[in-house]
Amino acid sequence: MDLIKEQYDWVRMTREKLFDFLENISVKDFQTELEDFGWGSMKHAHLHAAMCYHAWLEGFAWKREVKHVSPEQITKPADMKTVFTEVDQLVYEFIKSSKGRWNTKIAGTVPWHEEEVEFTNLWLVTHIMTHEFHHKGQIVSMGRKLGYVPTDTDLIDPVEINQYNN
Repeated sequence: MDLIKEQYDWVRMTREKLFDFLENISVKDFQTELEDFGWGSMKHAHLHAAMCYHAWLEGFAWKREVKHVSPEQITKPADMKTVFTEVDQLVYEFIKSSKGRWNTKIAGTVPWHEEEVEFTNLWLVTHIMTHEFHHKGQIVSMGRKLGYVPTDTDLIDPVEINQYNN
């Protein structure tokens, strides 16, 4: 069993629960800018989380050109589902290529450090998964602020695994 892949599968399943919630939100509210939140809207926070997967894996780890999706390309939650389908492929490729090399360090530059830094494959995959959860929490909070009652998107109950495991 590949524990990192299984862990990401659970992250993906909780994301599906978030999409279930977002499907019941109006497009207007999905795009509504709220001053009290970083990234301003559910749309922008979700897109930021997705683009960070690309930045860390494509850009930092693989030194490839980073895919960019502009906010104008996203109008509704279903558009984000498409973006995250590509994220899933990227993460599974990274997990496969990192198998047995989780403590391998990758050197690169990041905007907030003047000098080159090193991160392990394990650090990278852990960071982007927890980063997504951070922004998922913000998205749910934005929904609450707009008057919606979100479902629990924090974890997958064992009885739900078959429902969300495609």
